Amino acid sequence: MAENQPENEMRFEPYPLFANLRGEPVVVVGGGEVAERKVETLLGHGASVVLVAPDATEALRTLAREKRIGWLPRAYEAGDLEGALLVVCATDDRAVNEAVYAEANRRRQLVNVVDVPDLCNFIVPSVLRRGRLQIAVSTGGASPSAARDIRRKLEAEFPAYWEDYLDVMAELRMLVKSRVSGSMAKRAPLYEAIRASDLLERFAAGERPDAETAYSQIVEPLLEEDER
Repeated sequence: MAENQPENEMRFEPYPLFANLRGEPVVVVGGGEVAERKVETLLGHGASVVLVAPDATEALRTLAREKRIGWLPRAYEAGDLEGALLVVCATDDRAVNEAVYAEANRRRQLVNVVDVPDLCNFIVPSVLRRGRLQIAVSTGGASPSAARDIRRKLEAEFPAYWEDYLDVMAELRMLVKSRVSGSMAKRAPLYEAIRASDLLERFAAGERPDAETAYSQIVEPLLEEDER
């Protein structure tokens, strides 16, 4: 903080947070292509989505017909946000955007009005996803295009095989927990040996060893050594 800067003028950046939306109610206001992208992303994270829009893209209509989302086929009305954990507004109507933001704030809900930073209390970062791995990049709204550029560079650093690699790492951890009795202190060196092994390099080379194979090659020799 700059010297003598008043406390009420301090700049605070957004707090990074990964939210578990599985089964959680989310309201999306708007039925265009932007809303469609937002809905698809939210569904991919397990959210229970209700769409509020007088009209919607064919893809959104299909989701509603298949009952994968709820749809109120009308304009937004006060009260539509009741019960929602999170609200996304994707319209080009400033009056609607402001009304949604105001209601969400009254209800102490998380709300994002797409591309209108002054009507948001949370922002959506640019995300690299490799299965269990998610890397979120944000510039605090200063330059979304710069965030996308950074994400693209990370895509080259963390190729697609990271998804399979982390799946096996998770299975290996469960195998160690279920088969190696004792304290965490006893298992910790085994976890570290797995991390330090050549498993990642093998995935990069195109191999796909399963968890049982990796356990027998990495963990069992260490356990046998301890028993000697």
